[in-house]
Amino acid sequence: MEEWLHTKGRIFDIQRYSIHDGNGIRTIVFLKGCVLRCLWCCNPESQKFETETMMVDGKPKVMGRDVTVEDVMEVVEKDRNYYRKSGGGMTLSGGESLCQPEFAAALLRAAKERGIGTAMESMGCAPYETIAQILPWLDTYLMDIKHMDPEKHRKFTGKRNELMLANARKIAESGMTELVIRVPVVPTFNDRPEEIAAIAQFADKLPGVKKIHLLPYHRLGQDKYERLSREYMLKEILPPEPEYMQMLKKTAESVSRLECQIGG
Repeated sequence: MEEWLHTKGRIFDIQRYSIHDGNGIRTIVFLKGCVLRCLWCCNPESQKFETETMMVDGKPKVMGRDVTVEDVMEVVEKDRNYYRKSGGGMTLSGGESLCQPEFAAALLRAAKERGIGTAMESMGCAPYETIAQILPWLDTYLMDIKHMDPEKHRKFTGKRNELMLANARKIAESGMTELVIRVPVVPTFNDRPEEIAAIAQFADKLPGVKKIHLLPYHRLGQDKYERLSREYMLKEILPPEPEYMQMLKKTAESVSRLECQIGG
């Protein structure tokens, strides 16, 4: 076995038979660690690279385990037939996969060399040199653009957005992967029409970008905070109504040539 297949990383889940986060039927590998602290994060167990204990079904469960690339691929390859028939494959998620760049690159390479399509959900919050080592093995980059205002971005995520926006341009200009822009639509943060319009206009200027996904805020991960003994900071916020999301979709379409969809 080639040495790089023994590359180790830390994950907290592998989800099979997903129809989100990329085309077709997918297996999603959730990596531990993130540089942001988005107030609405639905995977708070992903934020710290360190393992931690979360109550699951009334019992303590350790979140985070160390695996090799080959360990992960044994699971991913089980559904090869589904990928082939549906145009699916493997998606890296988290957390932020760029926090474990060598592991992420090795996972994507292993999938590509076995004929399995690849995608990665990412905020692009890393030096571009880190991203560049992953792009050769990546079919689709699902990149979050959360806000165009650096200070509001910092207030709700913990970091400003200049690096991420610069990386989005560089990724698009590289032409090495399909770049899809995704916007988590969060009331009080970025759900005003002018805020969505600004993101759509930015995305429309990125070379080769054709799609933007508007992801409605939800509260499905709220109970995890209590199970991790943390406070959920947006408990007063309600998900946007479907009619409102349709209005935002029309807004994005009115200011860009992008194909806009709700959900992703």
